[in-house]
Amino acid sequence: MMNALLQNIRKTFKRRKKSEGRRSFGILLSLIVLCAIIAILSPRFLTIDNLRNVTSQATVSAVVSIGLFLAILTGGIDLSVGSILALSIMMMGIFQVNLGLDPYLSMLLCLGVGSLVGLLNGLLLTKLKLPHPFISTMGTQKIARGLSLAVTAAAPISGFAVPVEFLGSRSIGPIPASVILVIVLYVTMYLFLTNTATGRHIYAVGGNVEASRLSGINVDKVLCIVYTLSGFMAALGGIVLVGRVNAAYPLAGQDYETDAIAAVIIGGSSFSGGVGKIYNTVVGVLIIAVLRNGLNLLNVDSAFQTVAIGVVIILAVYLDVIRQKKSKISK
Repeated sequence: MMNALLQNIRKTFKRRKKSEGRRSFGILLSLIVLCAIIAILSPRFLTIDNLRNVTSQATVSAVVSIGLFLAILTGGIDLSVGSILALSIMMMGIFQVNLGLDPYLSMLLCLGVGSLVGLLNGLLLTKLKLPHPFISTMGTQKIARGLSLAVTAAAPISGFAVPVEFLGSRSIGPIPASVILVIVLYVTMYLFLTNTATGRHIYAVGGNVEASRLSGINVDKVLCIVYTLSGFMAALGGIVLVGRVNAAYPLAGQDYETDAIAAVIIGGSSFSGGVGKIYNTVVGVLIIAVLRNGLNLLNVDSAFQTVAIGVVIILAVYLDVIRQKKSKISK
């Protein structure tokens, strides 16, 4: 009987690995096909300057999407990342430009602000027992956005020092520093999720919360870690954004949560939790970035670009629903 159980577990594991392999291939193929179509329609797409522009513009979304990936992996969501980004960079502006603090210390304080708001999201979810992170993060979204407008009376802050500018607009050799940062973050997060107990617990909580509790996993701790990391990544994405434009403005990060959610779902993660690979998320980010860039090259009106992104999100969620149905049938 034990041998039969072990064989069944092995078969399930192999079937899941094959399914994930097909999904990863399909996502990558979608990116390649999209690039090919846009390249045919616009010869400017495959120029070195344009491809460099695409990757640079995608970096902020790629950093923010890591936090959304973790939240969705637990079966939750984080609607506050755009507002956390704005509040964090406005505080960095006050620390560095207005108060004259050391730029490195100001960047650390910026990351601290983002992490604290993220931790607040986790505590609201776990200690107040709010029914869903949609509620808690929607609340902190409004609070953080309001504070980002209030701290400087809605005025932008400019004049940041070189360390901030370096992350957003400088290069190390031929490669933008922001792209190197994204590569390091994604590799680190992959290793964290696959080689640490906390990483495996995140997947377990997303797969089945009650089973995780019964197996001894501190679910509240895991969720607090996830939302703290989400806030940290939002703040880090904000630093990259400030480095690109050399200014912090209180309306920064609007709709970033939408693009990040779209990237995560396009990358094969599921709203039901417990499913997804971090490396597929970066492909999802690139699909969104390439689509936006292609529409710009084709001179499509910005309003219709928004429509196109909305259609892509609906299609991605629909594909997730189909995948879930097939998964239940196969079981």
